[in-house]
Amino acid sequence: MIALSLASGCATTPSTTSVSCRFQNENVESAIGFCQAVRAGDTLYISGVTAAAPMEEAVPRVYERLGRILQANGLTFADVAKETVYATDLDAFIKASGARRRFYESGFPAATWVQVQRLYLPSFVVEVELVAHYRR
Repeated sequence: MIALSLASGCATTPSTTSVSCRFQNENVESAIGFCQAVRAGDTLYISGVTAAAPMEEAVPRVYERLGRILQANGLTFADVAKETVYATDLDAFIKASGARRRFYESGFPAATWVQVQRLYLPSFVVEVELVAHYRR
Protein backbone atom coordinates (compact mmCIF):
# COMPACT_ATOMS: atom_id res chain seq x y z
CA MET A 1 0.00 0.00 0.00
CA ILE A 2 2.84 2.41 0.84
CA ALA A 3 4.66 1.53 -2.40
CA LEU A 4 1.49 2.18 -4.38
CA SER A 5 1.10 5.59 -2.71
CA LEU A 6 4.71 6.53 -3.43
CA ALA A 7 4.49 5.43 -7.05
CA SER A 8 1.28 7.32 -7.68
CA GLY A 9 2.72 10.41 -5.97
CA CYS A 10 5.62 10.45 -8.42
CA ALA A 11 3.31 10.27 -11.40
CA THR A 12 1.43 13.40 -10.36
CA THR A 13 4.47 15.57 -9.59
CA PRO A 14 4.70 18.27 -12.27
CA SER A 15 8.03 18.88 -13.97
CA THR A 16 9.75 22.12 -12.97
CA THR A 17 12.29 22.02 -15.80
CA SER A 18 11.88 25.00 -18.08
CA VAL A 19 12.31 24.54 -21.81
CA SER A 20 13.31 27.42 -24.07
CA CYS A 21 14.03 27.75 -27.77
CA ARG A 22 17.34 29.39 -28.74
CA PHE A 23 16.98 30.55 -32.35
CA GLN A 24 20.02 31.30 -34.51
CA ASN A 25 17.95 32.43 -37.51
CA GLU A 26 14.34 32.67 -36.32
CA ASN A 27 12.80 33.32 -39.76
CA VAL A 28 14.36 30.26 -41.39
CA GLU A 29 13.90 28.01 -38.36
CA SER A 30 10.25 29.01 -37.91
CA ALA A 31 9.55 28.47 -41.62
CA ILE A 32 11.00 24.95 -41.47
CA GLY A 33 9.66 24.24 -37.98
CA PHE A 34 12.54 23.81 -35.51
CA CYS A 35 14.78 25.61 -33.01
CA GLN A 36 18.52 25.57 -33.60
CA ALA A 37 18.97 24.86 -29.91
CA VAL A 38 16.66 24.06 -27.02
CA ARG A 39 17.63 24.45 -23.39
CA ALA A 40 15.88 22.11 -20.98
CA GLY A 41 17.17 22.65 -17.46
CA ASP A 42 20.93 22.13 -17.47
CA THR A 43 20.96 20.53 -20.94
CA LEU A 44 21.29 22.18 -24.35
CA TYR A 45 20.12 20.19 -27.36
CA ILE A 46 21.57 21.52 -30.62
CA SER A 47 19.73 20.62 -33.81
CA GLY A 48 21.73 19.22 -36.68
CA VAL A 49 24.09 21.64 -38.39
CA THR A 50 24.72 20.88 -42.05
CA ALA A 51 27.15 21.70 -44.84
CA ALA A 52 27.14 21.30 -48.59
CA ALA A 53 30.74 20.96 -49.78
CA PRO A 54 33.30 18.23 -50.28
CA MET A 55 33.47 16.37 -46.95
CA GLU A 56 36.98 17.63 -46.08
CA GLU A 57 35.61 21.21 -46.25
CA ALA A 58 32.18 20.43 -44.80
CA VAL A 59 33.42 18.86 -41.55
CA PRO A 60 35.37 21.89 -40.23
CA ARG A 61 32.56 24.24 -41.37
CA VAL A 62 29.98 22.30 -39.39
CA TYR A 63 32.11 22.21 -36.22
CA GLU A 64 32.92 25.93 -36.52
CA ARG A 65 29.16 26.67 -36.69
CA LEU A 66 28.52 24.33 -33.76
CA GLY A 67 31.21 26.18 -31.80
CA ARG A 68 29.46 29.50 -32.43
CA ILE A 69 26.13 28.03 -31.25
CA LEU A 70 27.76 26.64 -28.12
CA GLN A 71 29.46 29.98 -27.43
CA ALA A 72 26.21 31.92 -27.96
CA ASN A 73 24.69 29.74 -25.25
CA GLY A 74 27.59 30.06 -22.80
CA LEU A 75 29.14 26.66 -23.53
CA THR A 76 32.18 25.13 -25.26
CA PHE A 77 32.99 21.77 -26.79
CA ALA A 78 34.24 20.74 -23.32
CA ASP A 79 30.57 20.77 -22.25
CA VAL A 80 29.42 18.42 -25.03
CA ALA A 81 28.31 15.01 -23.76
CA LYS A 82 26.87 13.48 -26.95
CA GLU A 83 27.44 13.93 -30.66
CA THR A 84 25.44 12.38 -33.48
CA VAL A 85 26.76 12.56 -37.05
CA TYR A 86 24.73 11.81 -40.16
CA ALA A 87 26.84 11.56 -43.31
CA THR A 88 25.89 10.71 -46.87
CA ASP A 89 29.31 9.05 -47.23
CA LEU A 90 30.53 7.69 -43.91
CA ASP A 91 33.92 6.66 -45.33
CA ALA A 92 34.52 10.26 -46.45
CA PHE A 93 33.45 11.54 -43.02
CA ILE A 94 35.82 9.11 -41.29
CA LYS A 95 38.69 10.34 -43.49
CA ALA A 96 37.84 13.97 -42.66
CA SER A 97 37.00 13.35 -38.98
CA GLY A 98 40.47 14.35 -37.81
CA ALA A 99 39.29 17.97 -38.18
CA ARG A 100 37.13 17.38 -35.07
CA ARG A 101 40.22 17.03 -32.85
CA ARG A 102 40.91 20.76 -32.62
CA PHE A 103 37.36 21.37 -31.36
CA TYR A 104 37.37 18.59 -28.75
CA GLU A 105 40.65 19.57 -27.10
CA SER A 106 39.64 18.34 -23.64
CA GLY A 107 38.29 14.97 -24.79
CA PHE A 108 35.68 13.46 -27.02
CA PRO A 109 31.99 13.03 -26.16
CA ALA A 110 29.93 9.89 -26.58
CA ALA A 111 29.28 9.68 -30.31
CA THR A 112 27.24 7.91 -32.94
CA TRP A 113 28.10 8.16 -36.63
CA VAL A 114 25.54 6.99 -39.19
CA GLN A 115 25.46 6.89 -42.97
CA VAL A 116 22.19 8.12 -44.49
CA GLN A 117 20.86 8.18 -48.01
CA ARG A 118 20.25 11.94 -47.97
CA LEU A 119 19.81 14.92 -45.68
CA TYR A 120 17.28 17.80 -45.69
CA LEU A 121 18.69 19.21 -48.92
CA PRO A 122 20.26 16.79 -51.40
CA SER A 123 23.40 18.96 -51.52
CA PHE A 124 24.12 18.49 -47.80
CA VAL A 125 26.82 15.88 -47.12
CA VAL A 126 27.00 15.95 -43.31
CA GLU A 127 24.81 16.91 -40.36
CA VAL A 128 25.96 16.98 -36.74
CA GLU A 129 23.80 17.42 -33.65
CA LEU A 130 25.05 17.86 -30.09
CA VAL A 131 23.86 17.53 -26.52
CA ALA A 132 25.74 19.70 -24.02
CA HIS A 133 25.38 20.27 -20.28
CA TYR A 134 25.75 23.43 -18.26
CA ARG A 135 28.14 23.09 -15.34
CA ARG A 136 26.72 23.82 -11.92
